[in-house]
Amino acid sequence: MKTFKNNLLPTAALLLAFAFSSCTSPQRLVESGNYDEAVYLAVKRLAGKKNKKDKYVLALEEAFDKANQRDMKLAERLRREGHPENWARINDAYRRVRSRQERVAPLLPLISKEGIRAEFRFVKVDELEYESRQKAADYHYTRAREWLEDARRGDKLAARRAYEELDKVDQYFRDYKDKAALKKTAHQLGTTHVLVRLENRSRSILPVALEREIRRIGVRDLNNFWQAYYTEQARDIDYDYEVVMKITHLEAGPNVVKEREFEEVKEIEEGFEYVLDSRGNVMKDSLGNDIKVPKKVLIRARVFETYQTKAASIDGRLEFYDARTRDLIDSKPLAADAVFENYASTFRGDKRALSKDACRYLGNRPQPFPTDEALLLTAMEQLKPVIKGRIAETRKLI
Repeated sequence: MKTFKNNLLPTAALLLAFAFSSCTSPQRLVESGNYDEAVYLAVKRLAGKKNKKDKYVLALEEAFDKANQRDMKLAERLRREGHPENWARINDAYRRVRSRQERVAPLLPLISKEGIRAEFRFVKVDELEYESRQKAADYHYTRAREWLEDARRGDKLAARRAYEELDKVDQYFRDYKDKAALKKTAHQLGTTHVLVRLENRSRSILPVALEREIRRIGVRDLNNFWQAYYTEQARDIDYDYEVVMKITHLEAGPNVVKEREFEEVKEIEEGFEYVLDSRGNVMKDSLGNDIKVPKKVLIRARVFETYQTKAASIDGRLEFYDARTRDLIDSKPLAADAVFENYASTFRGDKRALSKDACRYLGNRPQPFPTDEALLLTAMEQLKPVIKGRIAETRKLI
């Protein structure tokens, strides 16, 4: 049977020790009871050094001894208590001892530059670690089987707890008895199945294309590990909840055309004219040049505007039911509108007379009105993300 180590505790100790290393010393760490951090820092400062400082050698010796004593005493105390849930903590203690000894072993024999030889009492911990690992795994495995008994009677929370217990077994053994099969069973029993369906409660006939588009709402991307959503009913699935999209009002308005005609007038400068004196002669300026002034004229343009509009709306509710009891759990309103608008205009007369507003729609032509179905489909496109968002909001309820 293959096994693998849980390196979370040693890794956490290393990271903590790294944080300490830049601002403290192994001796201070020993004095404060941070033995594993002291071991890490002392090893770091001794490894690869030809002249090993006495203070680091002595600090490592002391920290190593005290850390091993503490972990072995803890493991022994927990064993004497006789509680099966203690086996995880017992195994953690033995793993710390083993990891610590593996860190120090490459330095042996450890002799300082002054000739001080460190003494390390290594503990034969492999068998103890393996025994505690077996019993910790067995404890979580047994707990999982107990939860599965409740899960088979319909308790989904129990199935999820069983899965969590089996996940803990993974910390100790990759392959363990029928763990893989039990995890699959726990997942199946713990998964909530949600059917999303449509009900037309309006007085209008739902267009086929619109009904098809509603049923195509992509609820599959709402799936997570413990929840599965469906838009088609299957015989082999026992649904836990139903999300019902109730369409209560469906309407596409008439084609509306509004026309407007108006005139715009503007005074512009066009050419020039001479300034005449009282005798009808062209007046001269001081340099002898003819005096001219701009000639102002009024220009006109008649504008013909056409405004087309059509609106569609969908209203309803999104209702959440317990599929077994038919109890209503939650209800949320739904509404969406789609509006078609088109402006078109032409003119007769002098284009220069037109204002910026009057020029906005020049060149636009009247357009064919969308069908009722097409406009309702547009409204449905706006409603889709709203529906998905509100379904997602109910995850905490189911």
